[in-house]
Amino acid sequence: MTETVLHALRFTLFAASLATLLVMIPGTGLAWLLARRDFAGKQFVSTLVSLPLVLPPTAVGYLLLRTFAVNGWLGVGTLGFDLNVILTWKAVVIANAVMATPLIVRTARVSFEGVDPRYESMARTLGHGRLSTLFRYTIPLAGRGLVAAMILGFTRAVGEFGTTIILAGNIPGRTQTLSTAIFSAQQAGREDEANFLLGVALVVGFAAIFITEYLSHKQSGGGAQQQ
Repeated sequence: MTETVLHALRFTLFAASLATLLVMIPGTGLAWLLARRDFAGKQFVSTLVSLPLVLPPTAVGYLLLRTFAVNGWLGVGTLGFDLNVILTWKAVVIANAVMATPLIVRTARVSFEGVDPRYESMARTLGHGRLSTLFRYTIPLAGRGLVAAMILGFTRAVGEFGTTIILAGNIPGRTQTLSTAIFSAQQAGREDEANFLLGVALVVGFAAIFITEYLSHKQSGGGAQQQ
């Protein structure tokens, strides 16, 4: 295994982990709002968050590229200083975060919706405030689903290709990830390298789905027992 491949694997895990961590807290908060509160524009917000699921990843990448371009919303011409995102490791993290957000928010929302509101009402009658009820009861009861959301988001980030290659490129040793390394190896006819990277991707994907299914089964089973 070459140093370039090792870097791609290490960098993929780093970027996917960082992107998942950056999305989990605001994503969980947004999921709770969508599950528990009615507000103006709720359907619009829910649709906007889910948009990367239905758009081609290259289209999302192009939108991000326009956003961080010189005259984009977050470009040097608008902000007055350069965020230095395009074709850097930050671009990979941002691409991963954007593509992981829909899975994290939607899965977390379903988890919160699966928590019986009566438990929250009982906690309020016992003197717990909104925040205390949220952190002491709602989040623990939705815990398995939140872990599943994190795993799915991480796995989506690991497998991201289209958005990443548009915004960050495919620079060996700098922005190359697992998915872009597979593409490069296949294009160059390095079958052994491509097969090895494919095997890594299959293992990560299978493990993530298996764990998510296990957690979903346990949560649904627990809910059935409570009823």
